[in-house]
Order: sequence, then C-alpha cells, then structure tokens
Amino acid sequence: MIVEKAPAKLNLALHVRAKRPDGFHEIETLFAFVEVGDELRLTPADAPSLTLTGPFADALAGEGDNLVCRAAVAFKAAFGGGDVAITLDKRLPVASGLGGGSADAAATLRALARLGGVALDHPSLAACALALGSDVPACLFGQTAIGRGRGEQLEAIDGAPGVPVLLVNPLVAVSTAQVFKAWDGIDLGPLPEGRIGAVVHDGRNDLEGPARAIAPEIGEVLEVLADQPGAMLARMSGSGATCFALFERAEDCARARRAIWPEWWAVETRLA
Repeated sequence: MIVEKAPAKLNLALHVRAKRPDGFHEIETLFAFVEVGDELRLTPADAPSLTLTGPFADALAGEGDNLVCRAAVAFKAAFGGGDVAITLDKRLPVASGLGGGSADAAATLRALARLGGVALDHPSLAACALALGSDVPACLFGQTAIGRGRGEQLEAIDGAPGVPVLLVNPLVAVSTAQVFKAWDGIDLGPLPEGRIGAVVHDGRNDLEGPARAIAPEIGEVLEVLADQPGAMLARMSGSGATCFALFERAEDCARARRAIWPEWWAVETRLA
C-alpha cells in the first residue's frame, strides 16, 4: 500500500492580470503549502475503486467526476500499469480555495508514479497534471513557488517553513468559475518582486472582492482574523471561501483558534 499526503495549497497572493482567449485567466500567484491536508492510500487491485472517508467525505459522495479518479485514468493512459483501489481521507472542506481536489489529484499522480517507478519530473506526468486543472501542476511540484500563466508556469522561491498559520472557512462552498466570472477585469498590476515576505506583504488577492460579494461570510472571517492579537496578515486563499492569518508566534495562533466562532471550520498549522 502507498500512503500519500495531499497538503493544502495557499495562495499567499493572487493577482489576476487578464482573461485569455482560451477562457482561462492570466494570473500571477504565490503558492505555498501547509502541514495539514487530505491523505490517500493506494493498493493494487483487480479493478479501480474509490472509497471516501473523513469529515468531508459526504460532500463528495455520488460525485461522478472526482479528480482522483480522473488522475488515475490519465496516469494509466500515459504510463500503463494496473488498476488501484484508492481510499481518500477527505479532511479539507470542498470548494474552499485550498486546492483540495487539485492536491488530491497531484497526490494520486505522485503515488502512482512511486508504484510505477516514474520520475516525478517526467514531462508526461506534468502534462497529466495540467490537463487535470490549473492548480494541479503546483500541487504536484509541492514547493513554494511563483505561478504564472494559468498558474502552471512555476518558479521556485525560498519559502518560510514553520510560520504559524490559522485556516478558517465559514463552511460555505464557493464556485471558482463563478468568482472568476465576477472579476471586474481591471488589471491592478503584477506580483511584487523580492523575497517571500515582501511578496506577501505587498501583494493582494484580486478575487477577494468578487468572492465576498458572492459569500459575505468571507468578509466576516477576514475581519475576525485581522482583529486577532499577533496576526501579521489576514487574506483569502484562491477563490475562497477559506481565509488565513499568518502569525509570528504559535501561541498567538493557538489563542486565535480558540477565539474563532464554533460554527466555522478552523485549523492551526504551519507553512511547510
């Protein structure tokens, strides 16, 4: 059996530059990963199967086009190999801006590559990732990076491992397509240059306004996070609805976690 982690993705900054002729958007983003996420277990089998467990398994029940299954099909088409039984322990909220589905797909590709002896930097593996979604290449890469294009043009930068992070989601699912559609089309400028701290401090998330209009609860989360003692920054990740706060000290992060409204999903973690 292969066990593969699927760490949650954060967009520490996300600048939307233009809508492309292919229907996607040109973006510049700072990808980072945290120590929490979903987990997959793969076992060789006579026929493919997917079993869902975990606190958010019900949100995927009956889904006929799960990215995990699509990743397994894409890998087999590219590299061959036998079928696998997959168990997905779904610990992250669905449609939450944490790249959960993309991270799960990337973890499936990594696990199958391990089983099949395929190098993780194989060009065909990268092609499989991009075909599955714009965030999947970054999740397959799994390192702090600047993403351009659709997010698939990756440039590794030095991260900030160990920085305490509080993730909060008001348990409202937000459609990425709907949020991008609501973007006003105004290019507010490129991602700042420099080390990670400068990019985060001077960056922004251009999807925050559209997402807050669709789900006002996001604004409530951001206000609560910004008010927490020791919070260096509060921002939405991706297209929402998960927001995060960065802290200098773990004890401040833990104190903020206890202050969060009980009806919200909240997890203390650290940048990986």
